[in-house]
Amino acid sequence: MTAESAEKLLAPVLSAFWDDPTSWTLDTYRAHEGYEGLRKALAMKPDDVIAYVKESGLRGRGGAGFPTGMKWQFIPQGDGKPHYLVVNADESEPGTCKDIPLLFANPHALIEGIVIACHAIRSSHAFIYLRGEVVPVLRRLHAAVREAYEAGYLGKDVLGSGLDVDITVHAGAGAYICGEETALLDSLEGRRGQPRLRPPFPAVAGLYACPTVVNNVESIASVPAIMNRGKEWFRTMGSEKSPGFTLYSLSGHVANPGQYEAPLGITLRQLLEMSGGMRPGHRLKFWTPGGSSTPLLTDEHLDVPLDYEGVGAAGSMLGTKALQCFDETTCVVRAVTRWTEFYAHESCGKCTPCREGTYWLVQLMRDIEAGKATMSDIDKIADIADNINGKSFCALGDGAASPIFSSLKYFREEYEQHVTGRGCPFDPAKSTLWADDRTAHLEVNA
Repeated sequence: MTAESAEKLLAPVLSAFWDDPTSWTLDTYRAHEGYEGLRKALAMKPDDVIAYVKESGLRGRGGAGFPTGMKWQFIPQGDGKPHYLVVNADESEPGTCKDIPLLFANPHALIEGIVIACHAIRSSHAFIYLRGEVVPVLRRLHAAVREAYEAGYLGKDVLGSGLDVDITVHAGAGAYICGEETALLDSLEGRRGQPRLRPPFPAVAGLYACPTVVNNVESIASVPAIMNRGKEWFRTMGSEKSPGFTLYSLSGHVANPGQYEAPLGITLRQLLEMSGGMRPGHRLKFWTPGGSSTPLLTDEHLDVPLDYEGVGAAGSMLGTKALQCFDETTCVVRAVTRWTEFYAHESCGKCTPCREGTYWLVQLMRDIEAGKATMSDIDKIADIADNINGKSFCALGDGAASPIFSSLKYFREEYEQHVTGRGCPFDPAKSTLWADDRTAHLEVNA
């Protein structure tokens, strides 16, 4: 397949006019059928909107892939309590960079999706929890919200429908754990961001103990196009169980990193063909399909369909579609050590398996990388990861264990070479363990 034919597989919807000089403005958004989906949604009953989104097959784009319409359906009706919509824009997974560019280039897609979702779940107040470090995005989002209020898309009696919707943009303080939905809710309420015990689930007792829907930015931003162009159009893309378009974040040792919006089910091989492949003179060694918390894959998995079922069958998770690609010059042990250090630093400390386990994983991984470990330490990190995986309070522990398990599965020999060679085999001054076709990159790095 040529790069030209591969590019035909792209499906620019959310990113269709990112290259417009004023893509973030209301005028540009309306010039591209902006807020037309909202008009169609407001002409429907709330339950019909939920059913429509459910029938489209839209799945959450934040990692787990839970059906969006079904999540909306869980909100109890007639309970006499206010309902809330919370948009999770606390993008902080290593390698993930789709929501922030989306908000920077096309914030009105999210705002329109929010109003549609509020109509569907009978909510009059939505919150956008944005990662506080991205100040330019925060400013642009505030400006877009102001434009929407002035144009009558927000506030009292939206477009004469009788619907009242207010949006509060909240800047977080930079904690990875606040990407977990219940920790995000605690942070939004002014408490320390730590995961809550479930049940009750947010749909029953979420923000301020009221029914709450927590959705990812891309999930909500995808709704307007579905309402405007139709659920059948949405289902023409992707697979039966994973329909539609999505943003793939391609980064690492690739010729042209960036955002590639394509139907679910495209392969990494096709994406690499579009992006010019790996950097010249190098080959793919390993990659993550959904950020560092998803089990890494190798060049054997280049043709795995990048949808929820395909990646799951390959032993990993699609997650946030953060495709980090590493070439043969990368030391797996070093990469996993850096990821593990990140998880240890970001652990909220609430539960023992994660708090203590990530600490000890860091100590052992540093020893292995430095050539100070023994063979038994390799088994020990697998044992510690097993004591974290599935036993921590939230999914952060599972994410910390994933790189350990998967790297040992595919690259245990490299771990052993760090022990027997007394250091990293990728440093030619310390080791000559790499030979034959692998010596070339050692000379490059020398």
